[in-house]
Amino acid sequence: MSLGPLLSSPFPIPWHAFAAFTALAVGGAQLALPKGTPRHRAMGYVWVALMLVIAISSFWIQQIRLIGSFSPIHILSILVLVTAPLAVWYAHTHRVAAHRGAMIKLYVFALVGAGIFTLLPGRIMHAVVFGQ
Repeated sequence: MSLGPLLSSPFPIPWHAFAAFTALAVGGAQLALPKGTPRHRAMGYVWVALMLVIAISSFWIQQIRLIGSFSPIHILSILVLVTAPLAVWYAHTHRVAAHRGAMIKLYVFALVGAGIFTLLPGRIMHAVVFGQ
């Protein structure tokens, strides 16, 4: 494993990846730790901010061009831009089940699921994890 391919990648790929690594850790902690605490709320805001950074930065990552300059993964970015603020609103309006569902789906599909696809051959994260 070497961070060389990631660190030598053009902007915003390193920021995007490091935000995703951090979101993976913060989100995992959020899922494991007690809910409804001030720590949960603070970490939740950090996690949502990271998810928004990941989604927004993805629009400048265009190595895979299937629809103009974009790929189907950018549809997921749009869903994150809608779902993350909606999930925060659910929490503020005490719709706990909706909040929980939205956050778990974001973590599993938008972060873990999309992250698995970055490990495909030819992708930068494949080179980071498995070498060239």
